[in-house]
Amino acid sequence: MKLIKPKSLEQGDTIAIIAPSGAVDKDKVLSAQKYFEDKGYNVVFGKNLFGEKRYMSGADFERLDDLHNAFANPDINAVFCARGGYGAIRLLPYIDFNIIRDNPKIFCGYSDITALSLAFFKCTGLITYSSPMPQSDFADDISLLTEKSFFNVLSRNFDIYSYSDIILPGEAKGLVWGGNLSTVVSVLACDNLKLNVSNVNGFIPDEKFIFFTEDIGEPVYKIDRMLNQLANIRQFKKNIAGIAFGEFTDTDNGEWLKDVLLEFAVKMNVPAYSGFKFTHGPEKQTIPIGVQATLNQKELILL
Repeated sequence: MKLIKPKSLEQGDTIAIIAPSGAVDKDKVLSAQKYFEDKGYNVVFGKNLFGEKRYMSGADFERLDDLHNAFANPDINAVFCARGGYGAIRLLPYIDFNIIRDNPKIFCGYSDITALSLAFFKCTGLITYSSPMPQSDFADDISLLTEKSFFNVLSRNFDIYSYSDIILPGEAKGLVWGGNLSTVVSVLACDNLKLNVSNVNGFIPDEKFIFFTEDIGEPVYKIDRMLNQLANIRQFKKNIAGIAFGEFTDTDNGEWLKDVLLEFAVKMNVPAYSGFKFTHGPEKQTIPIGVQATLNQKELILL
């Protein structure tokens, strides 16, 4: 696959804030807008940003329009997703991936936005960013670690990614791939989805990858179940080279979780480390999806 690297973020660039998933908190998004403008960026909103349909920020076609328009507009340099929640996976069958491929730019988000990042990478080769988002991270009480990592990575000054615990020692090399665990599992259930692009066979990379993942509010038995779903996918087990576990916040039993992570690493027979700052927590690091990296007993290093 030919990778597409978006241009780095520079002061004066125009950022579009859209909401492909859950309904947003207007006050928080306006606060984030001021934050980015004070940093020297121009901010524009998707026309449906403050829409609402059930738990989503508008109907599917409205959220899809904002996504397409943000990429198609040549005056926009970066697309930031306001928040996660739920709804991105509903857009997958209708995305015009030619628009994404022909207008590559920075695309940022995590949690439910993982569905779009993995689809963009598989269908276009665009490197996207698992990163903090305007509503959840840039509205108030902004973590210095989060802020520093975000701007460093988007300006191509890659971070150092350190872990806190060794699950299974060893070294691995491959492209960085993954995101929110429950969203990854949902996306992989769409392997037979007829996307608006040819020659795509599922979402799992065709080459060796280092799997990074995290989640929030999931009891250990559900984390166990989701990891075993992945372990039973032939392509996943064939190509996984290493694991960088982030934080599983608001879970129910830390000791059980350690056991589950170790069992998964043993089943995959790959090195694994945990405690990376990939998280729903306030202190998080930004990481590009699709770049090559090495994982060793010191850190995860982007190449």
